[in-house]
Amino acid sequence: MNILVTNDDGIMAEGIRTLAKTLIDKGHQVTIAAPNVENSGKSHAITFKTPLVVQNIELDSLKGVKAFSVFGTPADCVRAAVHLCDKKFDYCFSGINSGYNAATNVLYSGTVSSAIEANLFNIKSVAVSASYVKGQVNYQSAAKIAMELFDKIKDENILQVYNLNVPFLNYDEIKGIKVAKIGRDVMSIYDISSEGNKYNLKLKGFSEELERDKESDIYYLNQGYATVSPLYYDTTNKTSIDHLKEILD
Repeated sequence: MNILVTNDDGIMAEGIRTLAKTLIDKGHQVTIAAPNVENSGKSHAITFKTPLVVQNIELDSLKGVKAFSVFGTPADCVRAAVHLCDKKFDYCFSGINSGYNAATNVLYSGTVSSAIEANLFNIKSVAVSASYVKGQVNYQSAAKIAMELFDKIKDENILQVYNLNVPFLNYDEIKGIKVAKIGRDVMSIYDISSEGNKYNLKLKGFSEELERDKESDIYYLNQGYATVSPLYYDTTNKTSIDHLKEILD
């Protein structure tokens, strides 16, 4: 398959190189398009008021692989690859992200948003994220789980994002892959400090005020499972359309 690989951690990140090499070792043709610098938390922003600058580069660990360094956002990277390449991509992989993109983090994640952007161009996609623990990520374990998932879903003719999260465990310690809904947990705990007339708010973790749903991604990840959640970009509340029409008519 022709596969586009992108991320939000930047083109020099270890996660994207691990993912690209794993796909190549599986026999896939890989093109890389990733931000020139880290773009975590940029969600679905795109560049439109200034030209989007894209540079051809060669990555030392991936000789011969076409790679674009994009001076823009993760969603920009997908757009650039689609418009600059003369090939149709069968799939897009985004990641491997350093840290979970679970629960409400999917709303803020550049990793997930670039995978959704691929869907807008009719490209099926997988977003891959791995737990960040004390400065470390088990990229190899996450890559193996990603390939295990991909082997099972790659022939499905469904245009959606498979949002995969992998705990910080060795591959043989992971209990399996659970299909899970997106949790309601909100990353809203801050360390707050003040300096003169200004405040510094630094995000540090998820609020635990909500009752944790036992079918959610966060719940299963805490039990030692990898989780996969099917996502798509249509955010319309279809159950409310008819009711709203009645109110407005």
